[in-house]
Amino acid sequence: ARACARRQRRAWSRAMQRLRDDLGRDVCLARPPRRVVSLVPSDTYSLFALGCGERVVGRTSYCELPEAAAGIPVVGGTKDVDVDAVLALAPELVIANQEENTRGPLEKLAERVPVLVSMPRRVADGVAHVARLARALGVVREPAVVDLIRRGYELCAAPAPEPRLRAFVPIWMDPLMTLNADTFGSDVLAMIGIGNAFDDRLRLYPLAADLGKAAAADPRGRDQRYPRVSADEVAARRPELIVLPDEPHAFAAADRAALAAMVPDARQVDVLGKDLFWYGAWTIEALPRLRAAAASW
Repeated sequence: ARACARRQRRAWSRAMQRLRDDLGRDVCLARPPRRVVSLVPSDTYSLFALGCGERVVGRTSYCELPEAAAGIPVVGGTKDVDVDAVLALAPELVIANQEENTRGPLEKLAERVPVLVSMPRRVADGVAHVARLARALGVVREPAVVDLIRRGYELCAAPAPEPRLRAFVPIWMDPLMTLNADTFGSDVLAMIGIGNAFDDRLRLYPLAADLGKAAAADPRGRDQRYPRVSADEVAARRPELIVLPDEPHAFAAADRAALAAMVPDARQVDVLGKDLFWYGAWTIEALPRLRAAAASW
């Protein structure tokens, strides 16, 4: 048992020397962290899936799954993290996401505690992130963890089916917004054989340019992956399918009617937003479910 523990510590130490986050920063840990604050709902879920739920000492108000997370102290929302509340929990690691969390609080936290920032844009990135968390937490050799990561990589290694349908995926209604190919949700769709009708569309700045009413300005490094589109543009793309995730926007009957007016022949299908956008352990479970559902679309 002692020899096994020594091998585990050596393997963990070697992995830590190569632990880097998606901002390209080295994250240095003296030992596998026993106190973790998760600022990302999907990461909270992944931590429990890795068998490390008891190490999570803080979460956001949106980290509601699994149900066992309900009793963990809340440190604010994903966009309004309470830095003092996080530090009061004495975390040895904070897990964040470049898209989910705002830069200011993360920079303040990084001055005091290791902060690992993720930004998966592909399903394979999300699986690699789970493996990175497993290495950081020293559980990479646990049989259940090995199985979880293996299943994830097997899903990614399987050839993606040829796109049968092209979909419009609204993520907001006012303004009407969607996602392009450089997003995690679009890659999930590609892996189940659904093309993205707006895969090539960049978000333009200012708003008038995005709606085709003015010349585009220099985006100055801002995120261009979530364009704001017009009803006419949606109609012109002629998608066969409209995929409606239940988050971040809850589509009401009036929204559905408006979308039907844009593309009368398109079929509308409902999906869990988590199935499209929650990278990591959730995706490993969701992809087979989505593939089965897509066969009937």
